[in-house]
Amino acid sequence: MKVLKFGGTSLASPERIKLVAKTVQKHLKEDKTLVVFSAFGGVTNDLLEMADLASREDLAYKEILIKNEKRHLEAVRELIPVNAQSSILSKVKTELNRLETLYEGVYLLNELSNKTRHVVAGFGEVLSSLIIAEYFKNLGINSQYIDSRELIVCKNTNEKVQVNYAQTNANIEKYFEAKDASLYIAPGFVSRNEQGVPSTLGRGGSDFTAALYGAALDVKEVLIYTDVNGMYTANPQIVPHAYPLKDISYQEAMELSHFGAKVLYPPTLQPLLDKQINILIKNTFKPDETGTLISKSSEKNFRWVTGITHIDSIKLLNIEGSGMVGIPGFSKRFFEVLFQENINVVLITQASSEHSICIAVKDDEAELAKEALDEAFEVEIQYKKIKPVEIEDNVAIVALVGDRMKSHHGLSGKMFSALGNNNINIRAIAQGSSERNISAVISKKDVKKALNTLHEQFFEVPSKELNLFITGVGNVGSKLLNQLKKQEKFLLEKLRLKVRVHGLSNSRKMLFDENGIDLQNWEEVLEKGEKADKAEFFKKVDEFNLRNSIFVDNTASPEISAWYKEYLANSVSVVTCNKIACADSFENYQELQNLAREYGASFLYETNVGAGLPIIDTLKNLVASGDRVTKIQAVLSGSLNFVFNTYKAEDPFYKTVEMAMEEGYTEPDPKIDLSGVDVARKILILARESGYEMELEDIESEDFLSQESLATTNNEDFFELLKKDEPKFQEIYRSAAKKGEQLKYVAQLEDGKAVVGLQSVDSQHPFYNLSGSDNIVLFFTERYPEQPLIVKGAGAGAEVTASGIFADVIRIGKK
Repeated sequence: MKVLKFGGTSLASPERIKLVAKTVQKHLKEDKTLVVFSAFGGVTNDLLEMADLASREDLAYKEILIKNEKRHLEAVRELIPVNAQSSILSKVKTELNRLETLYEGVYLLNELSNKTRHVVAGFGEVLSSLIIAEYFKNLGINSQYIDSRELIVCKNTNEKVQVNYAQTNANIEKYFEAKDASLYIAPGFVSRNEQGVPSTLGRGGSDFTAALYGAALDVKEVLIYTDVNGMYTANPQIVPHAYPLKDISYQEAMELSHFGAKVLYPPTLQPLLDKQINILIKNTFKPDETGTLISKSSEKNFRWVTGITHIDSIKLLNIEGSGMVGIPGFSKRFFEVLFQENINVVLITQASSEHSICIAVKDDEAELAKEALDEAFEVEIQYKKIKPVEIEDNVAIVALVGDRMKSHHGLSGKMFSALGNNNINIRAIAQGSSERNISAVISKKDVKKALNTLHEQFFEVPSKELNLFITGVGNVGSKLLNQLKKQEKFLLEKLRLKVRVHGLSNSRKMLFDENGIDLQNWEEVLEKGEKADKAEFFKKVDEFNLRNSIFVDNTASPEISAWYKEYLANSVSVVTCNKIACADSFENYQELQNLAREYGASFLYETNVGAGLPIIDTLKNLVASGDRVTKIQAVLSGSLNFVFNTYKAEDPFYKTVEMAMEEGYTEPDPKIDLSGVDVARKILILARESGYEMELEDIESEDFLSQESLATTNNEDFFELLKKDEPKFQEIYRSAAKKGEQLKYVAQLEDGKAVVGLQSVDSQHPFYNLSGSDNIVLFFTERYPEQPLIVKGAGAGAEVTASGIFADVIRIGKK
C-alpha cells in the first residue's frame, strides 16, 4: 500500500486535479494507493471567515458561501461527464446545505463555539474528496471513498490536538481488512472526538492524516505532494538563494517544521517515528524533481547546518525580580500556570542568576498568559518581590537547525557574529542540550535580513552580497555604474562579492528595485522614476533593510551629506567623494566616526583626498601602526595642478580654466577649486586623520584670486573678472618662470598649523615635475623623517574618482 497526500494548491482548479490524477495513476501501476486530499486552495480560509462573519451577524457570509458553492459545482461539471453528475451533485449539495444550516445557527445565536468552528472548518476536505473520488470512478478506476471522521479519533476538540492512537489504528486496520479497492480516497484534516462529534487535526492537518493512515497500515513511505520541490535550506520566498534539501532526519524535519517551515505540519512525524516510516516531499507540478526524503538519519550529509527557519507570530513574556532568586519551585509554579491555561511555550531562556525568566508564546496567547501569571503571582507583585509580566511584541525567532551542529565548534559564534555585523539585535537566545537547534529572538523587521545573512554565511559559496543605494549619477556616478557592470563577473569569481544596486537618484528622479536595478539601461528606467526626495530615499533604504547595505554619495551636496548620520545610525555604510561632511565642524566629523563604530557600519571617504589615490588609507595605516606624522606637504587639487601646468601666459588664464572645466577637472562652480577651499578641506581631513582637532577656519589661505572675483555668484561674472585680472596672472607666471620654477598650489601641515596657497618650486623639489592633473603627498613621520613616504598619481577626473569609490565599496566587502 502507498499513501499519498495532495495539498490545496495542487487542487486549486480542475486542470490541476487532472494533473494530480495522472500522478496517482502512475503510483497505481506499482501498488494499491490511499490518497489524502486537502480542501481546494483557499476554501478553509473562506469557511472560517464565514463563521466569523456569521457570529458578528454580518450577512456578507452568504456571498462567500454562494461563491464556494459555485466553485464546487463547477468542478463537478468540468471533471465528471453529464450523465454521471446527478449522484455527486446530490452529495455536494447535501453537504453545502448542512454547512449553510450551521452558519444560520451561528448567525441567529450570535455565537461561535470552538466545537462549531472545528465542524465547519472540515467541510472543504470532505467536499474536495467526494468530488475527486467520483472523478476517479469515472476514469474507470476501482476506487473507494473513506470518511476520515469515522476512523480518526481525537481526545479533545481544541487546537492542541491529541489523537487516540490506539482507537484510530484499530479503526483503520479493521476498515482495510474488509476492503479490496485499488484506490482509496480520504479527506485530510478531519476527525471526530471520543463522543463522535466532528473535529479537526489543526491547520495543515492533512499531512497528519496521511501519517496516521501510513503508520496504521505500516507502509514503507508516505508521499506529501505540495507546490515546492521539498524542504528548503530557508524559506525561498524570503531567501532567493535557498535550495531544496535532498534528505534530512526526522529530528531535523521536526525542528524545521516546528520553527515555521510550512511545507510540513509539525505533528506529522509523530506517528511515523516509532515505525521508521520515511516521508518523501514532492512537487505536484514537477513530479520528476528529487524532492526531500525524511528518514531516520541523514548520515550521507556532510553539512553542519541543515536549514534556517523562523517564527514571526510570537510575543516575548518576561518576568523578573529578586523574589525569584533561590526560591525552590518558582519555575514549577510559573510553568504550571501556563499548563493549566493550555498555553504552549515556544522558547524558554532563564538567567543563571535566577533573576528572570523569558518565554516566547504565540501572539494570540500572550495576553492570556500575562493575566494568568500576574494573577498567580499577585502577592509577590504586590510586595514588589517581582515585577508584573512584561510583553514584548514585534519580535520573531530565527533558528539554525542541523543534526551535526553538536559536532562542530564555533557555529553559534559564526551565527551571532554574522547577525551582529548587520546590526541585528538579539533579544534572547536558546539552545537545547542536543545542540540540534540554536534559536535567537530578534526584531520582526529584521527577519528578512537575518535569514539572508545566515543563509549566505552557512549555505552559499563563500561570497558576500553588497547592496548599494547610489545618489548622484552624473560624471562620477555614471562611471561608477559602468565599472560595476563591467566588473560584475570578476567580483564574483575572484573576490566572491555580489554587488547589486537597489536605489539610484539624481537631482530630479529616484528609482528603487528590491531585486536589483538592471545596469544595462538604468538611465532610461531612472527617467521614469519618482520625484527625488532625500528623506524618502533614506526611508526606502531603511524599509528594504538589506544586509550589507551601502549608501554611496557622488555629489558635492551639503544637504545629502547631512543624512550620513541617519544612514550610519541604521547600520548602513556610507561611501562618499563628498568632502563636506568630513570638512564640517570637528564635532560632526567625530560624531560620524563614532556612529560608524557604534553601529558596525563603515564610513569611507578615500576619494575626499586624491580621487582614486590611497592617500587617506596610507595615512590611517601609518597612524594605526603607531607612527606619528610630523609634516605633510601636498599638491591636492588635480584641477589646480592641471590649470597651472597648462597655463603658459600665451593664452588667457580664463581659457585654461574653461579647458579644465570641459575636461571635468573642476567642480561645476570653478571658484570652489580656484579659491583653495577645496584644497583647504582636503588638508583639514588629513590633519584630522593625523590626530589634530582642527576646524576649516584654522587653515590659513593665501589667495591668488581677487576678493571681487571670489564674491561673484555665477560663472559668467566670475570669468569676466578673470579676464580683467589677466595681467596679474601673467605676472605671477613670469616671476616663477624667470627663476626656472613651476607654479603649484601647495597644502602644508606642520606643528598643528595648516596653510594652503600658490607657491613656485624649483627643479629639485618633488613637486616640480608633477604633470597634468596629478596629485602628490609627502608624509614626513617619525619613521620617515628625512625621506618622506610619497603617494603620487592622477588626482582628478570622473573615471579615477569612480574607481576610488569602487575601491571603498570593495573594502567593505572584504571586511
